[in-house]
Amino acid sequence: MEHGERKRPCDRIRDLKREVKDLREQLRQRQEDLERAQEEIEKLRRELLAAKKAGQRGCKHRRRKQNPKPSGRKPGQGPFRNRPAPANSSTAPHPPPEKVAVTVRQCPGCGGEIEFEKVEEVSNTDIPPQPEPEVRRYEVEVYRCKVCGRPVRGHHPDVAPDQYGATAHRVGPRTKAAAHTLHYGLGVPMRKVPVVLRELKGVCITQSALTQDALRRAEAEVGTHYQKLRAEVPQQPTVNTDDTGFPIHGDAAWMMAFDTPISTVYQIRRQHRNEEVRELIPSDYPGVMGTDRGPSYEAEELLGVAQQKCLAHIQRNITEVVESKHGRAVEFGSTLKELLRESMVLWKANQRGEAADYDRKVETLENQITDHLRPRMLKDEDNQRLLDGIGLQHDRGNLLRFLHDTQVEPTNNRAERALRFVVIARASGQYPKNDRGAETYTAFASVIRTAMKKGVTSVAEYLVGIFHKDQPQNASP
Repeated sequence: MEHGERKRPCDRIRDLKREVKDLREQLRQRQEDLERAQEEIEKLRRELLAAKKAGQRGCKHRRRKQNPKPSGRKPGQGPFRNRPAPANSSTAPHPPPEKVAVTVRQCPGCGGEIEFEKVEEVSNTDIPPQPEPEVRRYEVEVYRCKVCGRPVRGHHPDVAPDQYGATAHRVGPRTKAAAHTLHYGLGVPMRKVPVVLRELKGVCITQSALTQDALRRAEAEVGTHYQKLRAEVPQQPTVNTDDTGFPIHGDAAWMMAFDTPISTVYQIRRQHRNEEVRELIPSDYPGVMGTDRGPSYEAEELLGVAQQKCLAHIQRNITEVVESKHGRAVEFGSTLKELLRESMVLWKANQRGEAADYDRKVETLENQITDHLRPRMLKDEDNQRLLDGIGLQHDRGNLLRFLHDTQVEPTNNRAERALRFVVIARASGQYPKNDRGAETYTAFASVIRTAMKKGVTSVAEYLVGIFHKDQPQNASP
């Protein structure tokens, strides 16, 4: 009994050691679980922050502005004028105005006697009810050579050389031009264009007929006009370019826009490298190219081209860094963003002719920005990245070039606006099915958007004029 009692402390110690070992193992497992949970929380926090930033970039209307503009219509310049009455058309003159008489003889308010004061002319502009398409018939003379038997047909600008037999009755060029304007110029899906034409003009045409006509004309007169527009791009003093994804039958491709003062040219390529950029902007381009900081424009082959980097993109990059920093790490980005904002304010004031002592202010701003972007080592890695990237563009003269050249704009907004209708069309699934369709899309879009920039009265009539150019006077079937 005494011997058993002497073993109890040893057993107790052994039990306590075993218990301590088990508790340590449980503690280790809990510690590992806690570390995994913390890593998962940090991962979810980063994903949430990235989603918020992506949402702010993709849905800017959901982000409340600090200083929103007042609601309502913007104040106009000069005296206010009522909408003028529609002018008479030479082809369809307006009918005489219909008299609208006063049918009461007493004031409806107080019952007093009323007397004549004046006559007011008003009007309502509307489309005709139940439109009927205009059908023009042609009697085409056909002669045949007595020697070789070759037929010779009469020529008319509205009659195609191969319009005979099963294809003798066709839809005219104005209908097709209107359809191409709706689709390639305004982004209406091609499957809906026949419905629009039938409802508004009473013309019945199929989607396949419009597609085949577009493909044929893109390889003929419209394609020729498109190539002329491409050749004019390197001759312009400035060009703004940007790109967006635009798949070809589900395969990755890019829609590139080149906006100049007189034209807008598009091209779709399966790759977006400096080689694709140099198809329109050569390495010896003498003007200024406005771009973002994409790698395609930073290639060695384009280092000799004067560029203006989009300050809106740069400020957006700075904002992303500033919003994630605290304390003194915020100062670098905030100061740089304010200096760039002052440079754009100065440029706008100079455009309005309100910038007094402009050259001195430009020199002062340049000195401040140069000093702020001087090469040095910063403690924060994100600020160092901003300094290295933006400082490199400033050293190349691509940051403040707009302050010295009045034709250059500080942002790449022109190219982004040129791609806006493309982005909307992409959202509705309007993709080309093959390379031929992609070339057709860019040809018509370039010709139509350039016509809109020129301010033509009717884009459809502009296309009709292109359709009728260089047509042969006589053609055989």
